[in-house]
Amino acid sequence: MSYPLVRDLADDGIPVTVTCRVLKIARQPYYRWLANPVTDAELTAAYRANALFDAHRDDPEFGYRFLLDEAREAGQGMSERTAWRLCSQHGWWSAFGKKRGKNGKKPGPPVHDDRCAITDEHGRTRHAFTAGGPNELWVGDITEHWTGEGKLYLCAFKDVYSNRIVGYSIDARMKSRIAVTALNNAVARRGNVTGCVVHTDRGSQFRSRKFVHALKHHGMVGSMGRVGAAGDNAAMESFFALLQKNVLDRRPWATRHDLRIAIVTWIERTYHRRRRQDALGRLTPTEYETIMTTSADQAA
Repeated sequence: MSYPLVRDLADDGIPVTVTCRVLKIARQPYYRWLANPVTDAELTAAYRANALFDAHRDDPEFGYRFLLDEAREAGQGMSERTAWRLCSQHGWWSAFGKKRGKNGKKPGPPVHDDRCAITDEHGRTRHAFTAGGPNELWVGDITEHWTGEGKLYLCAFKDVYSNRIVGYSIDARMKSRIAVTALNNAVARRGNVTGCVVHTDRGSQFRSRKFVHALKHHGMVGSMGRVGAAGDNAAMESFFALLQKNVLDRRPWATRHDLRIAIVTWIERTYHRRRRQDALGRLTPTEYETIMTTSADQAA
């Protein structure tokens, strides 16, 4: 933009008429800019870009349409075309927008060390999901399932000690808040969780600034497995396999509401209170926690 140059030369004594003639620009637009260097349109575009950037930083897997929704919720409404143009100008594209391959974008780096990995005498690494008491180690993950209205997402956290689902969140969109809500629900249910290790994969929801902040706020310790290795979080995958068999694949789900009710009912009534597990001595998660907690209190 040449207008700042015209202004600087004018301050040095060069007539505006001469400068505009040399630079081949009209004088009237320059004077309008001089009266208001930042136009209302430019200011509006800056606010919109900031809203889109904040949404992209929190959820890098979102495409421009989802970023547009987030910007509107933040009070910066705009058309899809405008959102596309701003995202295109700044390179704010979905992290999953391109096919993975040798030239594809590499997965994001972990924001936590892997605190569940152990190495044997042969140098082989495996994961040990064990805990000596409640609120020592939680594992978390996200699963999805189609309904007649679109996908429904479930984020859940399981206490490895009793295999109990300590907190979960169900949403029509997979964004960072689903993980934060599930974690906050778990903390509200369990009470003192300071020092608890929370192990997840490297999904963007668990690497988001909001989720990392929630962990620090509750005094918890993050842990992350390898990229694309479901076995690194096998403790959570086993629960999702049961959910898939007993709820998700039982029949087609017409609405998200119907599937949501079915998931909550199965977790709270069946999985927690009726499904006995060999790993818990043929007790349910609720029975196991009740008995073991009572025994520990009596021993103390």
